[in-house]
Amino acid sequence: QVHLVESGGGLVQPGGSANLSCVATGVGLDHFAIGWFRQAPGKEREEVSCVSATDGSIHYGDSVKGRFTISRERTNAKITVNLQMNALKPEDPAVYYCAAELFTCSPRAGDFGDWGQGTQVTVSA
Repeated sequence: QVHLVESGGGLVQPGGSANLSCVATGVGLDHFAIGWFRQAPGKEREEVSCVSATDGSIHYGDSVKGRFTISRERTNAKITVNLQMNALKPEDPAVYYCAAELFTCSPRAGDFGDWGQGTQVTVSA
């Protein structure tokens, strides 16, 4: 099992930027794909971005391509996955969750077994 803790987010102006960070700890971390999902009120949880464990490949949801950048770094006993969000739009506000699953990324939230508690991102002038 992977323990995930998110940080960052908060209130951002339209067109602004924010950075989310996810710290993953646990056994066998190098075998886990780690990604970000988001869920707005009344909507399903959707894929934002993910880094695969098998080949380091990166995936982005269509709505964030070209605006968001994910990175993954191994430091001692933890992995940190950052999500740099630029050019934030009114449709980006949601609770952003970090998630982990063995080996490869998936666009389906149901394929991920470990989740963080989530962090709120609000976009408003």
